[in-house]
Amino acid sequence: MWKFYYIGIMKNTLFCLLTLCCFSHVPAQPPARYDVLIHEIMANPSSASGLPDFKYIELFNASRNAYNLNGWQISNGKSTAFIKTDFVLQPDSFVVIVPNNSATAFSIFGAVLAVTNFPALSVNGEMLLLRSGDDRLIHAVAYNKSWYANEVKSDGGWSLEMIDTKNPCSGGSNWKASTDARGGTPGIRNSIAGNNTDETAPQLLRAYVADSIHIVLMFDETVDSLQASAKKNYVCEGMDIDMAEPQPPLFNTVRLKLKLPLLKEKIYNLHVKNVMDCSGNMIGNTAVVKAGRDEMPEAGNIVINEILFNPADNGSDYVELYNRSNHIINAKTLYITGRNTSGNLSTLKQLSADDILIFPGDFIVVTDNSSELKRQYLVKNPNAIIEITTMPSYPNVSGTVVVLNTLGEVIDELGYDEKWHFDLVTNYKGVALERIDYNAPAQDKNNWHSAAASAGYGTPTYQNSQFKTNEQLQGGINISPRVFSPDNDGHDDFLTIAYQFPEPGYVCNITVFDARGRTIRYVVRNGICGTKGNFRWDGLDEKKQQISMGIYVILTEVYNLKGKTKRFKQAVTLAKRR
Repeated sequence: MWKFYYIGIMKNTLFCLLTLCCFSHVPAQPPARYDVLIHEIMANPSSASGLPDFKYIELFNASRNAYNLNGWQISNGKSTAFIKTDFVLQPDSFVVIVPNNSATAFSIFGAVLAVTNFPALSVNGEMLLLRSGDDRLIHAVAYNKSWYANEVKSDGGWSLEMIDTKNPCSGGSNWKASTDARGGTPGIRNSIAGNNTDETAPQLLRAYVADSIHIVLMFDETVDSLQASAKKNYVCEGMDIDMAEPQPPLFNTVRLKLKLPLLKEKIYNLHVKNVMDCSGNMIGNTAVVKAGRDEMPEAGNIVINEILFNPADNGSDYVELYNRSNHIINAKTLYITGRNTSGNLSTLKQLSADDILIFPGDFIVVTDNSSELKRQYLVKNPNAIIEITTMPSYPNVSGTVVVLNTLGEVIDELGYDEKWHFDLVTNYKGVALERIDYNAPAQDKNNWHSAAASAGYGTPTYQNSQFKTNEQLQGGINISPRVFSPDNDGHDDFLTIAYQFPEPGYVCNITVFDARGRTIRYVVRNGICGTKGNFRWDGLDEKKQQISMGIYVILTEVYNLKGKTKRFKQAVTLAKRR
């Protein structure tokens, strides 16, 4: 009996020694940032794949130390899962975090930890935070659907995998969809693992004003906290900087505190230098962004400047807005929508949940597929694109675009029609309508024209190919240009017949004659004029057919109910087409 008792004591002692030996390899020092990484994310599983139909998150120990994960937590900011069991994650090892009801299904894939309150992983994107037992932030990932770099795989059944564990803070450039035939690689080396060295310096994207004494700088990747904290690296014209603080959890933003408040309606240039990313790449030449205090937009501050409502195959609608005011407008205060057949507003779409400043003279483009927009059109300023989840419904034939502010006030509205396109454009698919004059009424069909062929039929993020302004008109009738070539190449494609009268109530007739006096086109018949405006001739005859090049006469007859009449006869030249 004593013999068996002695053996039992020895077994228990041996178990305790083994346990002590195992945990003796766990260091007393706390883990550092990026020691343990969020390494793989299955946000949208599928029963058709070779993996269990459950979401999972894989962790990888990228350090030389082993860590007991008891007390660690993983969160999406809404729900937090706590690891409540002892588990030592050895260096160069994996563990798969799964919901409680899927532990058995994943047990064949190696080390698995089941948790309650598993984060709800959205397909479109989520912020995931990994914290140690003492609440240190170890790793943060803000993934989105574009990280898959594959339209088919982003629809479901495939995980997102990290490429290079030595490059943990480069965001989407270090992640792609799994290439494993099962759809993912839980518990083993990632299918896309390899070298993906970051050799690009961080880019300063934009800035916004949080309040009168705080400016927030946005970078395209995580920046080194030490360098980013040095206030000498920032210069704001005429303003002294009191403090610079990199902001968790991604550390891709820096909050500057000023000693004095910013002035209203003043644009400040902010210069940044010597800031580096966590791979040691430093901003070379000084980067500059604008900042200033924004104001609530009012009617006419922001105007609809261009619209693509009949996109090419695989493309998406887009709406370009232009800030024609002297005010700084925040995109988060703007909404875009349409009207249904009853004339009621459809579901509002906020331009941005983030602070994006639209400065005077800036263009901003709203779409739900920025990658395809950049593939199909020349985009001169990619940072001026705002991607929303879904665009409002803009029918191919006709529809309405409405822009509102957060108070529900209409800022600009356009009821468009495909008939506004240039008559020689036979296929409207992929051809944007451009506003000719920012200051002319949106609802005037003569203020819209098809984007030029030479511009790729669209000019998102920069000045329209058909842009013209009539601000220099002094009075009477003015025709420009005197030589035009209606071939939709973006250069003098149409004739503008602009008018300006001292009072309202005028009516006009505009007729085009050829050199032999034959009537070619009735541009306007009994057209009601405002005090200022314009009409347009596209160089076609009454049957919308092309005419030969040569000299033509524009006869404009103006009269009002008071008996005042006047006639203007002006010659123009229709030049050779392409």
